[in-house]
Order: sequence, then C-alpha cells, then structure tokens
Amino acid sequence: MSNTVKLLNSLEYLYPENIVINRMKRSLNMFPDCETAIVDAFSLGQIKSKQWLIDNLPNELGTVFICAGWYGTLASFMFDQIPNNFLQIRSFDVDPTCAPVADHMNKNWVMDNWRFKASTMDVYEMTYPAVYVTYKANSMPQELHEMPNTIINTSTEHFDNFKEWYEEIPNNVLIVIQGNDFEEIEEHVNISKNLEEFSAKAPMSTVLYEGELQLQLYKRFMKIGFK
Repeated sequence: MSNTVKLLNSLEYLYPENIVINRMKRSLNMFPDCETAIVDAFSLGQIKSKQWLIDNLPNELGTVFICAGWYGTLASFMFDQIPNNFLQIRSFDVDPTCAPVADHMNKNWVMDNWRFKASTMDVYEMTYPAVYVTYKANSMPQELHEMPNTIINTSTEHFDNFKEWYEEIPNNVLIVIQGNDFEEIEEHVNISKNLEEFSAKAPMSTVLYEGELQLQLYKRFMKIGFK
C-alpha cells in the first residue's frame, strides 16, 4: 500500500462523507500505476482552476465536450456542483490510459445511461457534428454521433496546433478555454505571457468572461464565450 493510499485512508476515517477523498481512493486502488498522475489531477492548483471555471459558467450548457479531459476530474466536480446545468458530458483524451480512469472516477454517471462517457481520441481529428467510437463496459465498440453545445479545453498550453483545433469549432457553440504562463514544463508548447496574448489566440464575437488566476507557480488564464 502506497503512502498516498495510507494518507487517504486516514482522511477518509476523519471525513467519511467526503466524496472527493472516496473517489481518489477508489481510483488509486483500481489504477495503482497511475498514482502520480491521479494525485497531480487533484493538486491544489488543478482544483482551484476547475472551481474557478465552474464558478463562472453560464447555467445552460447542454451537451458538454471536454477536450483533453484527462482523468475526468472537471466532469466529476461539475456533476457534484451543477448537475442540472447540462445534459451530458463527453471527455476526450489522446492518452489511452485516461478513459478507463475517467469512467471509473465518474462511474455513477456512466451507469446513468452514459450521462458521462470518456473516450480515447485525438481532438485535432474531431469534426462537428462529432462522429467517434467509444467502448461499452464489455469492451464492445459503439459509434456515437453527437453535437456539443459547450466545448471546454483547460489544457491549451499543451496544444501546439491550437489555432487549427480552434478554427474547427463551429459558431454558436459555447467555448471555455484555460491556459497558463508556466514555461518550465517541456510539454507546455503554447503558453501565453499574459491575459491579452492568451485572449488574442481565441477570437470570440461574444465574450462572457475573461480573467486570470494567480496560483503558486504560475498564472492561469480563462476565456468563455462564442466565436
């Protein structure tokens, strides 16, 4: 048993009703090889950034696509806090290890007629309406045809072809993007020096919100609106 799981066991004893602790513990027990990344997904900076996003979302989101959805933590927080503000959430990540963890993290909503479903996909290849293959619990493939009302991308710093991805998004879709100025990580190939630079990369006809959040090591930028 790792030190992380031991710590979570202690916290769960103190706070038995805490769903975040319970969810982390279940996921770590099921996917021990992903421990470092799962813990990072629940870091203070990640949680603050996702809470900031949720606090500034409009009320009507419809079908939500989360691009580069990682382990499904944002979706999990949305289901906990604003479950009536959207119809369903689809999470996409190019890393094939993410979808099983994300589905497990959100298994209550996967079981609710796929109100949540994670899939392995390179979002650079996504067109709209989206046609993609996901997998049932028995590993059988199923093709889905869906059109999002909201597209969320909290990892634009990882998108070396951000312009190409952004231009594919149709008009009249709500867009929520986050990025940062943290250049110390090699995979951050699309950082922005300030909010103005970040905002210019994603021109919108209607801006509902834009701002920056100072975190311990970096600033995170966010923009919400319609193209």
